[in-house]
Amino acid sequence: MKLGTHIFPDPVVFLAPMAGVSDRPFRVLCRQLGASAAVSEMITSDTRLWHSDKSRNRMDHTDEPGPRIVQLLGNEPDALARAARDNVARGAQVIDLNLGCPAKKVCRTAAGSALLADESLVERLLRALTGAVGVPVTLKMRLGVDREHVNAPRIARIAQDAGVSMLSVHGRTRACGYRGQADYDAIARVVGAVDIPVLANGDISSPEQAISVLNRTGAAGVMIGRAAQGRPWLPGQIRASLAGQSITPAPCGEALRQLVRAHIMELHRQYGPEQGLRIARKHIGWYLEHHRPGADRRPVLQLTDATRQLAAIDALFSA
Repeated sequence: MKLGTHIFPDPVVFLAPMAGVSDRPFRVLCRQLGASAAVSEMITSDTRLWHSDKSRNRMDHTDEPGPRIVQLLGNEPDALARAARDNVARGAQVIDLNLGCPAKKVCRTAAGSALLADESLVERLLRALTGAVGVPVTLKMRLGVDREHVNAPRIARIAQDAGVSMLSVHGRTRACGYRGQADYDAIARVVGAVDIPVLANGDISSPEQAISVLNRTGAAGVMIGRAAQGRPWLPGQIRASLAGQSITPAPCGEALRQLVRAHIMELHRQYGPEQGLRIARKHIGWYLEHHRPGADRRPVLQLTDATRQLAAIDALFSA
């Protein structure tokens, strides 16, 4: 699969953009462990908000391997075009538009998956983006606003005609949120509607499931989201399995302790010890959920000192 000058050897397994999760430390870790690419957290197109610590961290791509894929959120063509040009100047190599986020605070601003209700606006947004930058533009989308208004194939054709290079389709509607099961047959209809690559997204939590989804949808690859939380090696395992290679087992024992510790230390460096400690709590919770399910997580999640948090990780994952 190609995105501009970027060539992705088969199989293609992307890490999905996840607000509050797929920050630079997590993206770099997943790439090191085998993911084909990783998409940034969504960045608002309102440049007036870029001076906040949150936006500065979301636009940080220090030492991040290419292609650096930046996802933008917005509903105004000129603002999106300006934001895209600015992010390319800062090092973005692919621009992705968010038509997938179902969060109420996003949809209330007529952005994210709420945009699926206005196909003409979607076309204007995409044409503004593809006309503004010389890097590939991609689109992350859902099936529609609800089950009675599934228009993903039409949105896909609009995107292709506007010059979009790739689609990522989550197999739920905006109204579904994350409830129920992803509709892979609906994703297959999107694949059949366009000639550009489509990545299938939603509920893919194992190599076996990824193989089944690809066979069912005919997609060019898969995008892994929530299943990678606490398992940053999962995209790499899926990629190896799809390639017919032996799967490296999930780390355990000392290897797991070192990986978790390095990840948390990188969060402390990225955000500073106080904020980094708070952000690290959810990642520690996910690691414990998968790999130390019987451990009492309350003491480590209640710590307010970064050094003590690292010591607690050493104790928990050395047990």
